[in-house]
Amino acid sequence: MTLSFAALLAPFTLEFFQRGLLGGALVAVLCGVVGTWVVVRGMAFLGEALAHGMLPGVALATVLGVPVLAGGALSAVAMSIGIGALHRRARLSYDTSIGLLFVSMLALGVLIISHSGSFATDATAILFGDILAITPADLLLLAAAAVLGVTVAILCHRPFVALALDARIATVLRLRPRWAQAALVGLVTLAVVASYQAVGSLLVVGLLLAPAVAAGQWTTRLPTRMVLAAAFGVAAVVLGLLTSWFAATAAGASVAAAAIGLAALSWAGRSAVTVRRPSALGTAPASLS
Repeated sequence: MTLSFAALLAPFTLEFFQRGLLGGALVAVLCGVVGTWVVVRGMAFLGEALAHGMLPGVALATVLGVPVLAGGALSAVAMSIGIGALHRRARLSYDTSIGLLFVSMLALGVLIISHSGSFATDATAILFGDILAITPADLLLLAAAAVLGVTVAILCHRPFVALALDARIATVLRLRPRWAQAALVGLVTLAVVASYQAVGSLLVVGLLLAPAVAAGQWTTRLPTRMVLAAAFGVAAVVLGLLTSWFAATAAGASVAAAAIGLAALSWAGRSAVTVRRPSALGTAPASLS
């Protein structure tokens, strides 16, 4: 049955749907900016690990009755610091450090959950998010996170570019590669924590990566790619929430699936255009500017 235009717009008249849409859009903007660097630097594993690394803090906060976002944030920050410490002092490779803490934090979270007898209803929200339960207070926090993330990305653009090219270049230019790496990890942590309520710990990487991948099919310039990634992310939020409303599916999973679908469509569209105009749209190297 075909939906009328009025029926299609009906969900937008509901306050909780509007808050979910606005909160998701703020998350999409933050993830579009940060996710671009995640894709360029190959930091997807870090994002995935941080998403699961939030579990002990979220679980403990739920058991103690304190805000879960605060618990998740503390847990993710602790994991970020731990990764850096293992990498520097234990002289382990970066991915090994991430892998060790990833498993440790996940195990700790499961242990906390297993000792709680009243956790079943909260586990779904932790894993898959609850975007339609975003409150006005949550919107303020998400807006602050988005502004902070975009501001840091703008201020640290040159160090990030130099670090992506070669850490030695950043050192020669006195751009402090260690501080730049720490700032980038901090941005990923901020994006993961902010995205938690929208799509949950299992799906956060999809919203972080898919819009950036979709945007990367159409531009090689980083600033343009970030703007396009944010636009793809907002589109995924709108499509996901509408799908969830009319198909009665989980909202967070629908948003993540929509983001992945847009990335696939973007790749298919780019491939079709390239086939039709190979001379005009030949393969070009990525531009870190």
